[in-house]
Amino acid sequence: MTSPLHIVGGGLAGSEAAWQAARAGVPVVLHEMRGVERTEAHHTDFLAELVCSNSFRSDDAENNAVGLIHAEMRALGSLILACADAARVPAGSALAVDRDAFAGAVTAAIEAEPLIELRRERIDALPPEWSSVILATGPLTAGPLAAWIAARTGEDALAFFDAIAPIVHFESIDRSIAWFQSRWNRVGEDGGDGKDYLNCPLDRDQYEAFVDALLAGDKTEFKDWEGTPYFDGCMPIEVMAARGRDTLRFGPMKPVGLTNPATGRRAWAVVQLRQDNALGTLWNIVGFQTKLRHAEQVRIFRTIPGLERAEFARLGGLHRNTFIKSPVLLDAQLRLRADPRIRFAGQITGCEGYVESAAVGLIAGRMAAAEMLGQVLEPPPPTTAIGALLGHITGGAAADGFQPMNVNFGLFPPLPGTVPKSQRKPALAARARADLAEWMTGATATSSPSRLREGPGVGGHQRDGTSA
Repeated sequence: MTSPLHIVGGGLAGSEAAWQAARAGVPVVLHEMRGVERTEAHHTDFLAELVCSNSFRSDDAENNAVGLIHAEMRALGSLILACADAARVPAGSALAVDRDAFAGAVTAAIEAEPLIELRRERIDALPPEWSSVILATGPLTAGPLAAWIAARTGEDALAFFDAIAPIVHFESIDRSIAWFQSRWNRVGEDGGDGKDYLNCPLDRDQYEAFVDALLAGDKTEFKDWEGTPYFDGCMPIEVMAARGRDTLRFGPMKPVGLTNPATGRRAWAVVQLRQDNALGTLWNIVGFQTKLRHAEQVRIFRTIPGLERAEFARLGGLHRNTFIKSPVLLDAQLRLRADPRIRFAGQITGCEGYVESAAVGLIAGRMAAAEMLGQVLEPPPPTTAIGALLGHITGGAAADGFQPMNVNFGLFPPLPGTVPKSQRKPALAARARADLAEWMTGATATSSPSRLREGPGVGGHQRDGTSA
């Protein structure tokens, strides 16, 4: 190798890609503009800062595709999952983290890795002498670089609004009204008592008034972004309310599985809050992404029973999300067809979600490292969670109307024969585990042992990516 692997973007995908390449013995230069220039959504200079929720979503590897991709990433020595596990806070069966502890751990690991050079600088165009590059600039790609990408690909970049939920100080929540309970009293793998969420009940009149307030509330408008579609997985709450009076009651405010101890009955609707930091001093309002103006958020959210005196550590907002038409532009190795020295990773590819972004970064880093070592790393089988997501990005989705996608079992090839519905998800998960293990054996057999370095990694993972 005469030159390093250059990775642009120090978010979840870029950090994971850098870690994986370094673990294969490939020198990396990681370029991150925060530290020189902030985005409209970030608040720190940490790598892998979480700008939306603090949740990596379900950790159930048997019945949920997100939990399955967690398990696959752990098996592959993911830095992001190791740091998330270390910074975990109670969230029932979900994997939620203390934001600062998580991002701080990722940053410390990257800075301590001798094969990774972290450069705080903005990259506006890729120098022609960079022979191997991963673009992992994410949803907030800087304007000049986005323009360079658009010119290089011959395709216009797409964009949609991504909304941020507000965070409330725990001490300001009225505990005589709000109660602790996870839906159906579910507990996570780390134990717990099934009381990881705070629940604020609304009766029918309160709910109707709340919906009216959302619809009438003063909202932020971004004229430059008009006509941009929302992604359903992160839709502003007032946009959901506009779709129908009961949309919220069957969405983020659904009351099922929750019993108000004050009445012994289920409320008409429920607002849930989830712990946002390890100290338990901050709680985010689940599913309450919004484009309401800040003053309106305070006024309207304080009509929720239990939040009448809420003090907000952060209010909601919007940021731009840029992504490319991956099914048209990328090959199966995540390389740009028009310029194969360039790979893309993370949300800019059109995957959606923290773990999905990191998973694509993990594979992009490994593929780039293998190529620089004179090898070829084939993608994981489409029967695995990571493989199914990659397949969707690089050809499984129609280019027309291509939109961001979370990992889900609908992306997996069907099971052979007839499988009862109750057994389908566990069967898909079992097949995925077996196929990933077989793929990992083949990937290890074609790796170059001389390029692997000894010694423990973050979170008990060895340098070759296996569990310690």
